[in-house]
Amino acid sequence: MSPLFITYLLYLAISVGLTIWVAQTLSKNGLPFLVDVFSGNEAIANSINHLLVVGFYLINLGYVCLALKVGAVVVDATGSVEVLSQKIGVVMLVLGGMHFFNLWLFSKIRGRAIMRDAPPPVRPDDFVAMEKA
Repeated sequence: MSPLFITYLLYLAISVGLTIWVAQTLSKNGLPFLVDVFSGNEAIANSINHLLVVGFYLINLGYVCLALKVGAVVVDATGSVEVLSQKIGVVMLVLGGMHFFNLWLFSKIRGRAIMRDAPPPVRPDDFVAMEKA
């Protein structure tokens, strides 16, 4: 087998493994957050969680496939490790970017849910007296 073919196999194995691990971690640890966002409605939280995992897989594995081609010539083990580390590093950055985007998006959703469920700032039967200047 050529060093380039071995590099491809390692790249796919590591990238797919990392994507699966990150998706499972986000799904497991994000579910309680989603339950809170959706006011304890576990059915909706589970459904949204599953849809997010599917989207995460599609985006990240699609990127991994598109980035498979190596633009450099790989003739030995050193070149293989260099190319592999660069490609895996980019995949890790993409996964991290997706993770932080999801966190940002969920914090926005949660903020809206908290505001929706919050009591009004003043009871409707009260009023605030104005001070005379």
